[in-house]
Amino acid sequence: MGRLTESVVDGSQAKNPANPKDLPSIDRVLRWPGVAALVDEHGHTLVADEARAAIDGLRESARRGRLEAEALQPESVAQAIQARVAERLAPRLRTVINLTGTVIHTNLGRALLADAALQHLLAVMAGPNNLEYDLASGGRGDRDSVVEEQLCTLTGAEAATVVNNNAAAVLLTIAALARGREVIVSRGELVEIGGAFRMPDVMASAGATLVEVGTTNRTHPRDYEQAITERTGLLMKVHTSNYAVQGFTSSVDEHEIARIAHARGLPMATDLGSGALVDMSAWGLPHEPTPREKIAAGCDVVSFSGDKLLGGPQAGLIVGTREAIGRIRKFPMKRALRMSKLPLAALEATLMLYLRPERLTQDLPTLRLLTRPAEAIREQAEALFAPVQAAVAPRFTVSVLDLQGQIGSGSLPVERLPSAGLAIAPVEKKGSGRALDELATALRALPRPVIGRVADDRLLLDLRCLEDSAPFLNQLPALREALA
Repeated sequence: MGRLTESVVDGSQAKNPANPKDLPSIDRVLRWPGVAALVDEHGHTLVADEARAAIDGLRESARRGRLEAEALQPESVAQAIQARVAERLAPRLRTVINLTGTVIHTNLGRALLADAALQHLLAVMAGPNNLEYDLASGGRGDRDSVVEEQLCTLTGAEAATVVNNNAAAVLLTIAALARGREVIVSRGELVEIGGAFRMPDVMASAGATLVEVGTTNRTHPRDYEQAITERTGLLMKVHTSNYAVQGFTSSVDEHEIARIAHARGLPMATDLGSGALVDMSAWGLPHEPTPREKIAAGCDVVSFSGDKLLGGPQAGLIVGTREAIGRIRKFPMKRALRMSKLPLAALEATLMLYLRPERLTQDLPTLRLLTRPAEAIREQAEALFAPVQAAVAPRFTVSVLDLQGQIGSGSLPVERLPSAGLAIAPVEKKGSGRALDELATALRALPRPVIGRVADDRLLLDLRCLEDSAPFLNQLPALREALA
């Protein structure tokens, strides 16, 4: 923020330099009309801190002979302080325009909340609520009850509980069911997800001992049967949602693993990760395993995410038998991992949308974006071609092209979504890398940052997630100015 106090941009000596002793005191500055108005609006503490920092910066410039005397005019100083205050108060978490082609983008916040979820969240958070209060009995309630009935209805489970994310759901499940014991998992399912979060590390953190069975590409029922000992606490299957092994492969499904586990009096758990609550193939998308299918297959516990294909807030959902969920709910770690009232309210409203499955492609943003017709996206790209070309000319050329996007966040990793968008390429081939970096930087610096992707010496803007073109179009004059 010190850049706001530099009055000589090129670093040269001032023509009419100010003397450091001419700088006003902080008390005097705070009484100037422009600064006093800031104090009335924001309070004394913040404005005084920023005024002090601004004056310190001006003093340093004056000592180096780089401060013009005109910069000490009350209007100039007030503007510098106002800019500093605005920058300090500007939120770091901002809304961006996702033109990467990845719908559920981990770095861009994953699933978008539905309007119903946002409205419910605002309504409930505006006052006291019955988060842990039973309105029927007047006694203490359980926050799981907010969503448990809905989750059981949607998955066919006997019971359900929720925690703050799916990694926590897996950690809690293993700790509650197999702490101090062994957990049997196929070697081909020892996945690593974002942030170097590895299944073997989760096992160790939960206090369980990992027992790998089978090989990377092939695992058979006998591998599980032969690995079971008196120390075994849990059989587990992990859905490899963020990669695919193809070719000479073999795996054991949940129904067979559950049969093996139950024959020895052991529980069986599966982690689905991506969290598809309904069959995605109904809308022309590839099928992704659902919790209902795994419960029907005999799984005692199924865990999945709330902010991926489910389309809700970050959450780890755990459904299963009454006995298994009861053990998980009573485990001491549960309290440390529980959901807070904000995401719980959003999750409740999101789950309600699934009670009206015929309206999901209208009401749930994630599914609405995933099912946008490629033809409609192409038409949008053609409509945006001319204004974008005008904004980036003469340094760049624009073309409309068909693209292949992806669902994202490890969901259906080998599947692609036919899409369309704009490709922006530098006119001059020499220095094209620097030109593309400048363009990408200018797009990110817009009031509502625009995020695309660079490929094949072009900046690609995939329009699948741009339902409303207006916020993008309205910023093109600013982009034109930044590139001038």
